[in-house]
Amino acid sequence: MSQTIPYWRLSSFYFFYFASLGALIPYWGLYLRHQGYTPGDIGELMAILMGTRIVSPYLWSWVADHTGRSMLVIRFTAICATLAFAGVFISSSFWWLALVMVVFSFFWNAELPQFEANTMNFLGQNTHRYSFIRIWGSVGFILTVIILGVLLDKLSIVLVPVAILLLFSFIAISSFTVVDKPGQQSSEHGSIMQILKQPVVIALMLVCMLGQMSHGPYYAFYSIYLSLHGYSSTDIGWLWALGVIAELVLFLSMHRLMRSYGLWRLMMIAMALAALRWLLIAAFVELVAVIIFAQLLHAASFGLYHVVSVELFHRFFSGRYQGRGQALYSSVSFGLGGAIGSYASGKIWHSISPEMIYIAAAVAAALASLVAYKFMREDPQSF
Repeated sequence: MSQTIPYWRLSSFYFFYFASLGALIPYWGLYLRHQGYTPGDIGELMAILMGTRIVSPYLWSWVADHTGRSMLVIRFTAICATLAFAGVFISSSFWWLALVMVVFSFFWNAELPQFEANTMNFLGQNTHRYSFIRIWGSVGFILTVIILGVLLDKLSIVLVPVAILLLFSFIAISSFTVVDKPGQQSSEHGSIMQILKQPVVIALMLVCMLGQMSHGPYYAFYSIYLSLHGYSSTDIGWLWALGVIAELVLFLSMHRLMRSYGLWRLMMIAMALAALRWLLIAAFVELVAVIIFAQLLHAASFGLYHVVSVELFHRFFSGRYQGRGQALYSSVSFGLGGAIGSYASGKIWHSISPEMIYIAAAVAAALASLVAYKFMREDPQSF
C-alpha cells in the first residue's frame, strides 16, 4: 500500500463502523422481540433504519460537496448519531423507539458513503485495492458478532443497546484521525441528471435496489428466524460471523477477480448465488450443514456485490459527483431496497409464513441477476 495512503487510519473507521453493524443488525431484532414487539412492529422499526438512507446520504453528500469538508460532515454526524441513540435508554415504547431510530439513523447513515468517497480519493488509480482497507470492517463485524453472541447467552439481551452505543462512540473518535483527500477535478460541466439518465446507470440502481431488497429479511429477521428453530445466541453469532469470514476471504482476492472478469459478470454471479442462498435458508433451516453453506454464500451475495457496486458507482460518478454517487448507491440499495425488504418481510411473516420471506427474497435476487446479465453484454465499462 502506498505511503501516501493512511491505511490504518482509514481501516480503523471501517473496523468500528462495521463492528457497530455486528451489534445492530444481528441482535437489534432479538432485543426488540425481548421488549415484546411483534414481527410486524420489528419490520417497521427496521424499515426506519433502512428508510432514512433514502434521503440522508444524498442530503449530507450535498453538504459535503458544497463545503469541501467531507470529514467534518462525518465527524458531526457520528457525534449526533451517538447522542441520538442514547435515547433508547429513556423509553422502550414503540413511538419513542421509532423517533430515536429516525433521528440516529438519519445521522448514522450519512457517514459511510462520504467515507467511501474519501477512501477512493486516497486510493486514486489503485481503487482495485479498496478491499484491502475494507477488509478491516469485516474483521470488526466478526469479532463483535461472536463476542456479543457469547455474552448474550451468559448475561442478558439488554446488553445490546449498551454495546451499540459504545461502538458508535468509537466511530466518532476514529473519524478525527482521518483528513479530507480531495478528488481529481472533473472537466464535466453538465448536470448529474445527465449521468442518471443513462440506461446503464438506471440498470445499476435497479440491480442494487433489488439486491438489497432481497437482504431485507436477512437483516431484519434472520436472527429471530434461527432462534425460533432452536439456535442459541452463540450459534447465531457464529453463523453471522461465518458469513463475514467468507466475505473477508473474498476481499483478499477481489482485486484479481476484478481484473480477470467483467464487473457486470461478477454482479450477475453475485445475485444468482444470493437467490440460491435465500432458497436454502427457506427450505433447510433445520439442517445445520446447509445453513453453514448458505452463510458461506454471503461472500457472493454481499461481499462480491458490494465491491463491484462501489467500483461501478465510482466509474460512473467521477470527479465532483463522486460523493453523491456513493450516496446514491447507499440511498437506492441499503435505503430504498433495504426499507422495502424489511417492511415487506414483517408483513409476509405475519400473514403467510417466515419461510415465505426468503422465497420472496430469492425472487428479488434472481431479477437482479437477470438485469445484470443483460448489461454484462451491453456496457463497455464491464471489462
